[in-house]
Amino acid sequence: MSYDGIVTHAAVQSLQEFTGGRVAKIYQPTPTDLIFHLRARGTRGKLLISINAAFARMHLTEQSEGNPQEPPMFCMLLRKYLEGSVIERIEQLGFERIVHIDLRSRNELGDLTEKELIIELMGRHSNVILIDKASKRIIDSMKHLTPAVNRFRTVLPGVTYVLPPDQGKLNPLEVSVQDLISRVEWNAGRIDRQIVGVVSGFSPQIGAEIVRRAGLPHQEAVARAFLEIQTEIRNHDYHPMIVFNDKGKDDFHVLRLTHKSEKTETFATVHQMLDRFYAVKARTDAVRQKAGDLSHFISLELKKNKTKLKKLKKTLQDAEDADKYRLYGQLLTASMHLFKRGDLHVDAINYYDPDQAQVTISLNPNRTPSENAQTYFKKYNKAKTAKKVVAEQVRQTNDEIAYFEGLTQQVESASMKDIEEIREELVEGGYLRKKRSGKDRKKKNKPAIDQYFAADGTLILVGKNNKQNDYLTTKEAAREEIWLHTKNIPGSHVVIRSQNPSEHVLMEAANLAAFYSKSRMGSGVPVDYTKVKYVKKPSGAKPGFVIYTDQKTIYVTPNESQVLKMREKPKSESKKQT
Repeated sequence: MSYDGIVTHAAVQSLQEFTGGRVAKIYQPTPTDLIFHLRARGTRGKLLISINAAFARMHLTEQSEGNPQEPPMFCMLLRKYLEGSVIERIEQLGFERIVHIDLRSRNELGDLTEKELIIELMGRHSNVILIDKASKRIIDSMKHLTPAVNRFRTVLPGVTYVLPPDQGKLNPLEVSVQDLISRVEWNAGRIDRQIVGVVSGFSPQIGAEIVRRAGLPHQEAVARAFLEIQTEIRNHDYHPMIVFNDKGKDDFHVLRLTHKSEKTETFATVHQMLDRFYAVKARTDAVRQKAGDLSHFISLELKKNKTKLKKLKKTLQDAEDADKYRLYGQLLTASMHLFKRGDLHVDAINYYDPDQAQVTISLNPNRTPSENAQTYFKKYNKAKTAKKVVAEQVRQTNDEIAYFEGLTQQVESASMKDIEEIREELVEGGYLRKKRSGKDRKKKNKPAIDQYFAADGTLILVGKNNKQNDYLTTKEAAREEIWLHTKNIPGSHVVIRSQNPSEHVLMEAANLAAFYSKSRMGSGVPVDYTKVKYVKKPSGAKPGFVIYTDQKTIYVTPNESQVLKMREKPKSESKKQT
C-alpha cells in the first residue's frame, strides 16, 4: 500500500507540534474512523485515525463528517479516559505502521494516570488499542481478537498487550549498504521486491523507485540509489505528491517518485496530501457499503426495464403488419368465390395495387371463407390497438431506463445524506417499501444543497440527487441565474448564483456539472447552460426531469482537483458579478 512506514514516519514527525498539547474532543463518525480534536500552544488540528481495511491511515484532516446521534461504546470510553488529557509523546515503532501516543490525565479522584493509545495501521489487521501504561493491560480496542481468531496474540479488555509479530526487517536509517547488498540475491531477479522484503517501512513504490534511480540492477548502482533514499528520509527531505493515473489508479508518497510519468500534484505537508488523496476515495467506499442494497436494487430495475424494452420493440415490430392484415381481410371478402373450406391458400388479385398483382394469402383449412376473412380483420384490429398501447409502453419504459440510469450516477457520487434522500425518493415513488420505525418521522427539512465557490468567490450550487435537483431548479434558483447540465447525459443540476458570470466562472461551473455526471471519467464532455427561467418541469414528470430551451453548449474535461479546491471559499475573493 502507498501508506507505508515512510509516510507514517513523515506524519508522526509533523505531529510533534502537538506534543504537550491536549485532546479537546473525540468523535467516531463511522465504525472504522476516529477524530481527535487537538490543541497545542494556539495550534488546533483534527487528527483522523482510520482502521478501514482498504484505507487505513492517520493524518490531520480538514474534512467534516457527520456524527451519529449516539456515540459508539469505544468512543464513549475514549472520551472518559482521554478527553482533556495531555499528549506526552507521539512515537512510531521503528519504521512499522504502528504509532504510540502517550497521554497523561487525572481520574475522578484526582490521581495522575497514564494511558497509551496504540494505532496499528496494517490493512485488514488495523486496530486502535487503549492500554494502561503502567500495567500494559488493554482497557479496550476498536476490534477484539480472540484466541480463536489470532493464535499469536489476544486483543481483549484485561489482557496484557502484545506487539504484532516482528517481521525481522532492517531499519532503513540504521541498515548499512553492505547489510542490504548481502541480503539481496542478485541472480534471483525482482530486485525491487527483494528490497521491500528486507527493509522495514518500504512499500513496492519505494522498491521500484530505488531500481529506477539505479538505472541498472547491479550492486553499486542500487547501493547508490538506496543511499539517496536513506538520506532523504534522514533529512526529512519530503516532497508530498499525488500521481494521477488515467485508469483511476492514483498513487502518492512523501518521497519523489521519479519512476512515475503521469500527472502529479504537490503539497506543502504530508497531511494535506493524505487528506486530498483520501477525501473522495474513503467517502466513496463508505457510501458504497451503505448503499450496497440500493445499488443492487437500481441495477436490477435497470436490467428489468431493458429486457422489457426489447420485448416491447419486438411486439411493436409485429404490430407493423396491421395494414397487411387489413388488406388480406378485404381481399378475401372480395374473393370468396375463389376458395372454400379446406383450402390452404388462395391467390387473390390485389385491387389496391396499380398493377393488380396477385397476392398469395394463407388460409385456415378448418374455417369457412367468411371466417378466414374475419380472422384477418381481428388480427388487424388487435395489431392496430397494440401499436398504440405498446408505443406508449415503450415511451414509459425508456423514461424508466433514463430515470434509473440517472439514479446510478447519483449513487456513485452521493454522500451519506444523499443516499438517504435517494432511498426516500424510491419509497415515495412506490419502488421500495417504507422501513417500519417505532418513532414518528419528523417533518422533512428542505434538501441541503452542496455549495462550491469559483476562484472569484461566486457561489455555485450543485444538486446531488433528484430531490436536490428539483428543489434547486424549481425553488432555490432565481429566474435570471445560470443553470447547467450535461447534454443528454445523466448528471447533477448546477446553478451559478449570478446573472452574468464571467467565462472563467462558467467553465468552473461546467466542470462541476461534468464531474457530477455519468461522464466523470470522460473528456470533452458537452455541458448545456441557459437561464433558469428557460428550464421547465413537465407536469407529472419524474423527479429531477426537466426540459429547457435557449441553451448554449460548452465542452470541458472533468477535473477532480479543481472540484475539491472549490469546496472552500477563497480567502481573497472579489465581488460577485450580478
